Amino acid sequence: MERLQKVIANSGYTSRRKAEELIQSGKVKVNGVTIYELGTKVNTTDLIEIDGNILQKEEQKVYFLLYKPRGVVTTTNDDKNRKTVVDLIDTQMRIYPVGRLDYDTTGILLLTNDGVLANALMHPKNNIDKVYIAKVKGLVGKEQINQLQNGVIIDNIKSSRAQARIKKYDKKTNTSIVELTIHEGKNHQVKKMFEAIGYPVLKLKRERISFLDLTGLKSGEYRMLSPKEVKKLYFEISKEK
Repeated sequence: MERLQKVIANSGYTSRRKAEELIQSGKVKVNGVTIYELGTKVNTTDLIEIDGNILQKEEQKVYFLLYKPRGVVTTTNDDKNRKTVVDLIDTQMRIYPVGRLDYDTTGILLLTNDGVLANALMHPKNNIDKVYIAKVKGLVGKEQINQLQNGVIIDNIKSSRAQARIKKYDKKTNTSIVELTIHEGKNHQVKKMFEAIGYPVLKLKRERISFLDLTGLKSGEYRMLSPKEVKKLYFEISKEK
């Protein structure tokens, strides 16, 4: 339940102060009944009219954090009838993924119907950390780490500066585990960055987006973000970069 004047203001119809004036002047009806009292509460199913016109209420915003499993496509539908990340979320709301993870890449993925937040999280200018753990073929050295950090050429464009560090390597299997933090989100970017330095990716997982991680979730599971987390994300994108 929300206060009537807040619902009117949130719809974009007018300011809250003007909404209060409309209510007090008898120009607002709820389910056919004229409302004069400020603070009257309504729910999402109530029909609100202003001067005889039905108010188009703002769609409720929802935010999901998914532990994307391997073998699922990051899209809302697939022409090959493969399972999508949206199929994994039990909701009647129309949601879409924030950015992409490859079919064989696992890890954290946000899904929402909040276009403002989604676009801000994906835009490189906001410097939102996206942390990946990559298992690559070969023993990565300090020189290659410096290359990743300074940016490499992918698709004829140099990638932005990144953070990179070796977590461990295995001489027996000739593989390395590298943590890479980027702020961009180009198609297949992480794989292409490692390919550019000569170390093909064998396995890839995104572990963190900003302060959000996969704590408490197993592959294929999801949870809703708390209002506090949503507020913190908006704070992160509003900070001066």
